[in-house]
Amino acid sequence: MYPLYLTQDLPEDAPLGLTVFDKQLVLYRDGSGLLRCYEDRCSHRLAKLSEGQLIDGRLECLHHGWQFQGQGKCVEIPQLPSDAKIPKAACVKAYEVRDFKVLFGPGFDYSSTIHDLPYEHSILLENLMDPAHIPISHDRTGFTAKRENAQPLRFEVTERTDRGFAGYWGEAKDQSLPYFLRFEAPGVVENTRELVDKNGEKHYSVGLFLCRSTGQGKSMAIMRFGATKQSPLAKLFPDWYFHHISCTVFEQDMGFLSSQNEILLKEKFPTKNLYLHLKSSDVWVAEYRTWVDRVGHGMPYHVGHSTISLPNEPAMVEHAPAGLVASVSASQPAKGGIGSLHVPNRTNLYFRHVIHCKGCRDVVKSFEAWKIGLSGIALGLISVAILVSGSQWKAILLVSVAVFSAGAYACSAAVALNTTNFIRTHRRL
Repeated sequence: MYPLYLTQDLPEDAPLGLTVFDKQLVLYRDGSGLLRCYEDRCSHRLAKLSEGQLIDGRLECLHHGWQFQGQGKCVEIPQLPSDAKIPKAACVKAYEVRDFKVLFGPGFDYSSTIHDLPYEHSILLENLMDPAHIPISHDRTGFTAKRENAQPLRFEVTERTDRGFAGYWGEAKDQSLPYFLRFEAPGVVENTRELVDKNGEKHYSVGLFLCRSTGQGKSMAIMRFGATKQSPLAKLFPDWYFHHISCTVFEQDMGFLSSQNEILLKEKFPTKNLYLHLKSSDVWVAEYRTWVDRVGHGMPYHVGHSTISLPNEPAMVEHAPAGLVASVSASQPAKGGIGSLHVPNRTNLYFRHVIHCKGCRDVVKSFEAWKIGLSGIALGLISVAILVSGSQWKAILLVSVAVFSAGAYACSAAVALNTTNFIRTHRRL
């Protein structure tokens, strides 16, 4: 079973096109509110159903108006005579889809976010299983990761099956390992930590990562973070701010993960010929690639520790921007940067997260509207200040202009925070 999307971010009035590996699917809610998933091509002339529209809870192909509902049954063909029966062959292939409302137990406060990424599903998974990179790659992100804390780690594998593996990990000096990791096929990584407060009461924090291949060299990560006890300070920040932090973390990884993706596809060797694993840092990565050896035959393509099965067609590799290109791409969030005008680009924050996240889209629209409104008021006050003659009124009006201009600037900064790419700057230690 593959995770598809956050239901809270599904369009309410349109179908959604998505892919699992290279299989193109369309997802929508019917008139009863039930999720439906079909192969994304019309049985008539192969037009994408995801380009269609919803009519009274039915999915309509915009090519000729054929309509589908339920388990893919065709219920309307405008070009057929009124007394003619709809052919059975007109149905489309349907897939089972489930809506999971709760993924944590009672008492958990949690937040969710989604990211479309420019590298392979397997590279995404092994990066999520790699605690050793966090102090280096995410130095000073979220005030917890620090480069000077990079150190040997200790791992204890407690379970290995064809469905995945699990075990405990922590710092090598820890007497008891505080973290528990579970990988469940085909793309779920769960990282749990148990904390005991000063009163001896146990609390838990969980990071749940639901990963899906969206094609060669592409993947999607749905993230859910939950805790039984949150810091009061954390509750002061809106969800979109935590989404910004999450986006920054993925952007910090993106340059080397997209280059790793390119090399892995180019070299065409299993990872035992390419990786140098350390027992003090890379145990989960080695476990994952070994697991792929056991079950890789069930995937359209895979790269394992000692086996490899490449796709029939070469992948289109997307590169994370760097240098001048990164700067220009960051300044054009709605266009995707150089050479990709109005084309979705997973190396760009706007296309990687904002277009998939209803909350962040609404926040950006709201801040844009406030910016325009506050700027308009500031311009109006400037005009009034020019016309009035009293110096006291001029001073009051100009102070008001400064206040409204500052508000407009703050809204502009909030929009930039939600739509501008992270650009790594190297600092001297």
